[in-house]
Amino acid sequence: MNLTTRIAVIGVGNEFRHDDGVGWAVVARLAERAEEWPLPSGTALLLCDGDPARLITLWEDADLAIVVDAAHAHPGHPGRLHRLELDGGQLSQTGSATSSHGLGLGDAVELARELNRLPGQLVVYAIEEADSSLGTGLSAPVAAIVEPLAERIAEEVALHVGSAGSR
Repeated sequence: MNLTTRIAVIGVGNEFRHDDGVGWAVVARLAERAEEWPLPSGTALLLCDGDPARLITLWEDADLAIVVDAAHAHPGHPGRLHRLELDGGQLSQTGSATSSHGLGLGDAVELARELNRLPGQLVVYAIEEADSSLGTGLSAPVAAIVEPLAERIAEEVALHVGSAGSR
């Protein structure tokens, strides 16, 4: 295992806008899970409101940054998960999901690229939302993805650390 590996798992959103809080819920679940099954050394669980400058600050110098955010999609399927990965400085994705925040991750990626502050690898998990109105609590289809996504991210972190240690 490479002890210098730095991994940032960033939940983006607003827990007071229903499904927009899914990124924060996934990070909270990872923190709970880590009490019993610790994440690899160098893994930081972080929260962000989606501001591009704050995102860049949280992921800079990371070997791997995993961002979890709610997304709008048309037509929408609440709870559907999209995995996007930075490829050649652009986020490659399938489907028509976009961040639920004004500027969005694409703007943060573009700014980070211009400032030479991209992480070594960037993975984004976008969950299609049902309700972003004011209030707390996730809709049932979005809440259902929290546990399996937390498990998937924990596995991805472990695989990344394992592959970094074998280099």
